[in-house]
Amino acid sequence: MEKEEIKLLFFGDITGRLGRNAVKSYLADNQVNFVIANIENASHGFGLTKKNYIDLSEYINCFTSGNHIWDKKDVYEYINEAQNLVRPINYPTGTPGKGSAVFDLNGHKIAVINALGRVFMPPMDSPWQVVIEEIERLKQENIESIFVDFHAEATAEKICFSKYLANTYNTEEHALIKGFFGTHTHVQTADEQILKGMAYITDAGFCGAFDSVIGMEFSTSLKRLSTSLPERYEIAQSATAQINGVEVLFDRTGATQIKRINLIVDNDNEREVTIGSSS
Repeated sequence: MEKEEIKLLFFGDITGRLGRNAVKSYLADNQVNFVIANIENASHGFGLTKKNYIDLSEYINCFTSGNHIWDKKDVYEYINEAQNLVRPINYPTGTPGKGSAVFDLNGHKIAVINALGRVFMPPMDSPWQVVIEEIERLKQENIESIFVDFHAEATAEKICFSKYLANTYNTEEHALIKGFFGTHTHVQTADEQILKGMAYITDAGFCGAFDSVIGMEFSTSLKRLSTSLPERYEIAQSATAQINGVEVLFDRTGATQIKRINLIVDNDNEREVTIGSSS
């Protein structure tokens, strides 16, 4: 039982309908034990509607989010009852929702924590303090494995925080923090590794329109970025969709493998256009 491996998939920011459909199709063809996905851009690029939450719950076990989680106002109607949805834990006390969730995988208790970075991001409570406090609380509940989605802009902040958690809670014999996945930039990094039993990637990327500017239309992005005027971003339409994330194998002692998912598929998801992966 100690060495029984669990396969976990983590998907970078699902962006719009193309991202939702691409992930659903991918999961239909792949057998896994547990799925985590960042969904803060899942509904037309901004936030998550209740309808999309219900639909995605059919094939995703845990939802993480970020600074856009509040963009669809009906989130306030269901977030307190959404057992598998976590928002960044370092929002101020009293914010709706929760920052972590616990799951039981055939007797293996795992927890998922979501946090926001502070470098180049809106003002927020210190993730260093809040996340550490939550990890200490989860240890008292005999949680065996913890996975962190750190939604942050700065690569240095992600790398530093991940190393701190691995060095604080993991040993060569046993890892409590078995996964640390960066999100937010929508650009997948090629630095996946196992650090003291912890699967790590600086940014998992995103799932959505391939022919786009991180999921948004080029024309509206160009106007906004070249003029600095408040042009509204529009979700991109594309003949192809990309799927970014990581596949992780872990057991009770630690993560044993991390493999990048980097696919480009037709919108009908029947033909794979390009494959890129590493392990």
